[in-house]
Amino acid sequence: MTTNHTEQSKKLLPEHAPRLDWAQLAPEAYKAMLRLDTAARQGVDPTLLNLVKIRASQINHCAFCLDMHSKDALAAGESAERIIQLNAWTESKHYYTAKEIAAIELTEAITVLTDGFVPDEVYAKAADEFDETELARLIVAIATINTWNRFGVSTRMVPGH
Repeated sequence: MTTNHTEQSKKLLPEHAPRLDWAQLAPEAYKAMLRLDTAARQGVDPTLLNLVKIRASQINHCAFCLDMHSKDALAAGESAERIIQLNAWTESKHYYTAKEIAAIELTEAITVLTDGFVPDEVYAKAADEFDETELARLIVAIATINTWNRFGVSTRMVPGH
């Protein structure tokens, strides 16, 4: 029996294999990351935290983290529209609060350091929306997801697992 063009076009490509299981090979570092991640969640609004994790993961092209945190956000009640629009937030600001936009901008500035340090205007906008304790915790959360992303992309963790 021959397969028609429509059936062929729906056939999914095979998934890639991970390069290595860094959590198993460096268990103390993995446990330390889990402790950091737990600490990074403290005092950060879960909705905001999900947006930060998704946006950093988009920028860093971490498919594993993007998959996981998008699913987490949906399970927590986040709308599909806000997740879909996050990659184009500058054209979709009406989906987000001023506080969320400040966090998203700060996430981008901390994530993309090749352009230089975090711009004063981005930091000032975040400082206007968050008190110092909240801002410190947000920065820890952003740094933490960026570290997870780097483990994910360097070891080619497979999304959906």
